[in-house]
Amino acid sequence: MHTEFILAAAKNIQQCILANESTLESLDREIGDGDHYINMKRGANTIVELEAELTPLKPDEALNKIGMKLLSTIGGASGPLLASFFMSMAKVLKENGGDSHAKIAAAFSAGVQAIIQRGKANIGEKTMLDVLIPVAQQFEILATQTSDVNLISKSLIRTAEQGMLSTKDLIATKGRAAGLGERAIGHIDPGAKSCQLMIESVCKLVLEK
Repeated sequence: MHTEFILAAAKNIQQCILANESTLESLDREIGDGDHYINMKRGANTIVELEAELTPLKPDEALNKIGMKLLSTIGGASGPLLASFFMSMAKVLKENGGDSHAKIAAAFSAGVQAIIQRGKANIGEKTMLDVLIPVAQQFEILATQTSDVNLISKSLIRTAEQGMLSTKDLIATKGRAAGLGERAIGHIDPGAKSCQLMIESVCKLVLEK
């Protein structure tokens, strides 16, 4: 993993979030508190605006700086959760390096575990983790089986989409939607959707390269 790729991924994510404004706002109006898109847009913009500061840094340093910045700029629950993801990923990369798919997958999984611990949530609770946990698991499996980045990327895109769609039939037990009970069934979780979009945009960047 290189900082140049992190910056390119950040720009892709920013454009993806902006392009899906109506989708994210619609989902959040249905079962959220209406600020998810605003927070995701603010976070994406903030990372892109850090380009000059991030460029000379090593990948782990860049990810840690991103996490610290998100902690102070994104409102609601998303800020601390995403900050924990990036900072935990940075810690593992610093310790193990990021010169193989397996090491990058391990760092990604560490970031997801940080969200699990911070959010006190897990798979099946209609949150972003219904996307992130399956993707992390699939990434680690594939990273030990193949070096084909195209195969890995395409598989992770499918896994993220399946996780996102699975939230439609779940009852929310965490976050704002938890108060809706069965009324949340039939609606896709906005956090799961934004994570699916971000994973897809990063994987498509890999496929393009």
